[in-house]
Amino acid sequence: MTIIEVKSAAHVKLFHQIPFEIYKKDSNWIPHIKQDIEKVFNEKENKFFRHGEAVRWILKDEKNMYVGRIAAFINRKKAFSEKQPTGGLGFFECINSQDASFKLFETAKKWLKEREMEAMDGPINFGERDRYWGLLIDGFENRPIYANPYQPPYYQKLFEDYGFKTYFEQYMYSRKISDDIPEKYKKRSERILKDKGYTFRHLEKNKMFDYAEDFRTVYNKAWKTHSNFKGMPASQARSIMRKMKPIMDEKLIWFAYYNSKPVAFFIALPEINQIFQHINGNLNWFGKLKFLYHKFKGTCNNVFGIAFGVTPDFQKKGLEGAIIMAVKEQFEIESKQYKELIITWIGDFNPKMIKIVNNLGTKKYMTLRTYRKMFDKNATFERCKSI
Repeated sequence: MTIIEVKSAAHVKLFHQIPFEIYKKDSNWIPHIKQDIEKVFNEKENKFFRHGEAVRWILKDEKNMYVGRIAAFINRKKAFSEKQPTGGLGFFECINSQDASFKLFETAKKWLKEREMEAMDGPINFGERDRYWGLLIDGFENRPIYANPYQPPYYQKLFEDYGFKTYFEQYMYSRKISDDIPEKYKKRSERILKDKGYTFRHLEKNKMFDYAEDFRTVYNKAWKTHSNFKGMPASQARSIMRKMKPIMDEKLIWFAYYNSKPVAFFIALPEINQIFQHINGNLNWFGKLKFLYHKFKGTCNNVFGIAFGVTPDFQKKGLEGAIIMAVKEQFEIESKQYKELIITWIGDFNPKMIKIVNNLGTKKYMTLRTYRKMFDKNATFERCKSI
């Protein structure tokens, strides 16, 4: 087998073609948008190149068939904050072959070891955790969510046979929008709603950056206990809003305030994979026309929640249920096209949030797994600590 570093336009094309061979018999699979993936490997587009590096390869077998791909990367801001320097691998696709998969894993490991890494996490993203992060291990019957993982069941064995161990699991949940809020939460929420200090409102696009600052305020308070948390600057919050703007429905993004100060948010977006299933992974001019057609046709009838945060002082008071009730009321009155809410993703290191989501009457949609491989077999492996 021959490993080939992706350097030319022809290599890039092959990198994107390989998954179509892997999933050709899987009707559930929806290809990632190749333009989105290319941004990950573009130094001008991906800010992680300011403090990191990335490389990718494709694998050719003895019959000159392309049978796999992989990427490796180092985020130096995070790598050296771990107990041992830790890099990452991702965008792994491979036929069901131990030889082929081990060749890809060994290539990534060698490149990372040459750069002083002592472990690697995967499959992960050279970027934020909300995209391309984790390996699907349960929920194969469900359609993948935009920019989230979907892989064949045999990948789990390929990773574990190579020696990867579970670093943490990630859970995605769903609930019918028409389903009632559990009585326990409804009563607590009603007490919140009677307190005139609380107000709830959805985002307005013409005030988007004001809401970006409210989002940042809550985020920095609610996420401060997460590992390697550095705080979110205003520029990053504005960037997040700008990236969401082309697909956002402002009535799906809600904020809670107490005495006019932001204390919680719920951010959801239309589940645009319901559109991208018609585009076949290429958002070229024709793909954009298809996207606009399906957007105005109302093809999206699901939403996916990408962020849900409550400041510590306002947790366990029923505010979580109150903001969900506000969103539910919006769905029932105006946004009637939406039928299902999918919440992505919550790590098993966050038991508080898992309990909240379970109490809101959700069911498990998918289980993903983030693995870690220690390069020294005698090194002590530790799972991700709970927050």
